[in-house]
Amino acid sequence: MKHLHMKYSKVNKKDIEFFDELIEGNNVFFDQNTLDEYSHDETEDLKFMPCIVLKPNTAEQVSLILNYCNKKNIPVTPCGARTGLSGGSLPIFGGVVLSTERFNKIISIDERNMQATVEPGVINQIFRDAVEEKGLFYPPDPASKGSSFLGGNLAENSGGPKALKYGVTKDYVLNLEVVLPTGEIIWTGANVLKNSTGYDLTSLIVGSEGTLGIITKIVFKLIPLPTKDITLLVPFTSAEKACEAVSAIFISGITPSALEFIERDAIDWTIKYTDINMHIDSDVQAHLLIEVDGNNMDQLFLECEKITEVLDKFNCGEILIADSKEQKDRLWKMRRQVGEAVKSNSIYKEEDTVVPRAELPKLLLGVKDIGKKYGFKSVCYGHAGDGNLHVNIIKGDMSDEQWNNELYKGIREIFTLTKKLGGTISGEHGIGLVQKPYLDIVFSEKEIEIQKQIKKIFDPNNILNPGKIFN
Repeated sequence: MKHLHMKYSKVNKKDIEFFDELIEGNNVFFDQNTLDEYSHDETEDLKFMPCIVLKPNTAEQVSLILNYCNKKNIPVTPCGARTGLSGGSLPIFGGVVLSTERFNKIISIDERNMQATVEPGVINQIFRDAVEEKGLFYPPDPASKGSSFLGGNLAENSGGPKALKYGVTKDYVLNLEVVLPTGEIIWTGANVLKNSTGYDLTSLIVGSEGTLGIITKIVFKLIPLPTKDITLLVPFTSAEKACEAVSAIFISGITPSALEFIERDAIDWTIKYTDINMHIDSDVQAHLLIEVDGNNMDQLFLECEKITEVLDKFNCGEILIADSKEQKDRLWKMRRQVGEAVKSNSIYKEEDTVVPRAELPKLLLGVKDIGKKYGFKSVCYGHAGDGNLHVNIIKGDMSDEQWNNELYKGIREIFTLTKKLGGTISGEHGIGLVQKPYLDIVFSEKEIEIQKQIKKIFDPNNILNPGKIFN
C-alpha cells in the first residue's frame, strides 16, 4: 500500500544527525531490513515503510524526540512488540517509528502495597511470572501474552480470558508516566487505590492507542495469586446452544475465571496447524472452555458440579475435566493458537465484536446469516463470558472483486447488528487503522467531535500516531 497523502516533513540528513547524537549505542536505524521489519504488525497483510526507526530508553530521550518532531512536523508512530490486530502501530505516513523495546525493566515489585512499577517494553508473560514468584497476580492475559508488551496492552486496553472474572488492563493501572506529543513529561494519577482528584487522565491514556502520548512508566495494582484451578472442555452439537449456556452459568451464581467459545472449524484448523492431538466427534459443532479458580479445591469441585448441572440443560456432550497441568496447558495452547491457525489457512479479516453476554447467540446467528448473504465463511471464537466474539472472515473462494468491494458491506452489517444488540465494534483490539470506516455506526457526530478535540489538546500538530482511530 502507498503512503496516504503526505502533509508531513520527510526525515533528512540533519534530522538523522540529531537522533544519532541523542540516542547512544547504535539505536538509530534506516537500513532497508529494519525499515521492512517495522513496516507491519499482525494486521492482515498491511505494510507501510517508515523513514527511520528509533530505539530510545529513557523518558528524557523520548521527550526530546517528540519535541523535535513536533517542531519539525515529522510524524511519529510508537510501537512495541507489533502484535496488534487493528493496525495501531503502522507508520502510515512514514516518518519516525519509535520503538519501546529498550524500555524493558521491571523497576520494582512492592509486596507491602501489592503494586509494581514497570517499563512499557516488558513482555506480559515475563511480568506475570515475576509477580507470581512473590505470590501476587496480574490477571490480563491476551492471546499474545508470550510476546506482547505491557505498553501495547495498555494502548489497546487488552483483555484476554481472565478478563471475565478479574477485569481488563485498565482495572490494574494506577498511574502512568507519559511523554506528550509536544515533549512534556507528566504523571497521570497517583499510586493509590482511590483517586477522585481531577479528571481521570490515567483511564484516558489507557486504550488511546498511542495517539495521545507515549507511556514510559506504568504503576500496576496487583492482587493475591489464586493457587488452584480446574479446566473443563465442553462439546456441543449446536454452536447456538453453547452460546446460550454461557449466560445461564452466571445466572446460577458462578463466575468462572475464564469461559471461552470455540467453533468447530477453529478447533479443526488449530489441530492441523499445531502438534495438538485431539479427537472430536463428527457431530460436535462448538466447545466451551471453562476454568474456575480459587484457593480451595473442594469449593472448586462444587462449582464444577453446579456448572455441569447447568450445561446438561443445553444438550452438551461428555465433559472433559483436564486432570493434569499438561492437559490444561494443551487445552489453553489450543485456544491461544486459534488466531494464528486461521491466519495460516486463508486470507482473512478479523473483527472484534462485543455484546452483552446474553445476546451472544443472536450475534452468532446474525454473523452466519450475513455470511450467507455476502458469500463469505466465518470462523468464530472468543471470550464468550464477556460477550466478546472474534469473527474471522475467510476469503476462501470469494473473488477479489467480492473481497475488495462487497465485503465492506457485510462487515458494516455485522457491526450494525452488534450495535443493535447493545454492543460495540471492538472489545480489545482497538480501532487503529482498519476499523476507522465503521466508527459512525457506534458514535454520533458529536461523540466523534469530542474525541477529536481531546486529541487536538494533547497533540496540536497531529504528529503522534496520525491517521489512527479517526482521520
